[in-house]
Amino acid sequence: MKKCNRVYFFMLLLCLAWLWMPMNSFAEEIKEKKESDIPSHVLDVSKENTFPNSTEDQEIIEASDLTKELIEGVDIPIENPELIKILNESNIKPSPIAIGYRGMVYLGRWPINYQSSESNVNWEYQLINKNEMNNIGGDQAQEMSYYQQEQKEVKGALTSKISNPEQVKTMMLLKASEKTKLPLSYQTVIGHNTKLANSYNIPVQKHGILDAYAPAVNEKGQVTFGEVYIELKGSNKTIQIKNVTKQGIGAWIPVQDYLSFSFKVK
Repeated sequence: MKKCNRVYFFMLLLCLAWLWMPMNSFAEEIKEKKESDIPSHVLDVSKENTFPNSTEDQEIIEASDLTKELIEGVDIPIENPELIKILNESNIKPSPIAIGYRGMVYLGRWPINYQSSESNVNWEYQLINKNEMNNIGGDQAQEMSYYQQEQKEVKGALTSKISNPEQVKTMMLLKASEKTKLPLSYQTVIGHNTKLANSYNIPVQKHGILDAYAPAVNEKGQVTFGEVYIELKGSNKTIQIKNVTKQGIGAWIPVQDYLSFSFKVK
């Protein structure tokens, strides 16, 4: 009888463990989803924005077949789009009959890749508009809506000095966009006369204030730098990266065509 009880108890534990594992996995999935959700007070204004923002900053340069073959043989991942572009355009072709030939072509010192450590969104990065309505002497509730009173430009930037800043900014932008799934750009504009139909109620004897903020991502990570060479051996060529260094860097990158709203009554 005791043996049966032990078997029953063991089977019960197995069943509980089996049930707990998928529930735990589901909980982690829900947590991850909630962390990446856009808050309800943050709205996409891309259709209403009177200024047509450009997304050219996010252009991705694809490596050619030859470039892919070259960078796959390097221990350090090469992710800098400008460097990939240079390698795509390289026309160095060792002669197939150059037996015993050796040479090194120096391409310069480059930021090789960027590794992200943090991507945090500040939904109230910069105040860009304030609408107010006074209902102190009113005898019934009033409604107000968002209306952009003047054109506002919001710019992002690196938080410290670094070599080849434009190339570093591009790599950080691509990595932050991939992680957050948000439309990011180092410059975004909200045009004059941009407005939304959403309304906010102002009770009698109250003063309403509607603030609009441009959100931005605070991106932090590390850039790898190195001297890039193309090594020629006979009819073969490979990439060599020497004198590798790393540097921490941060940036503020605005979220394009999104606004965060804060409504208060006093």
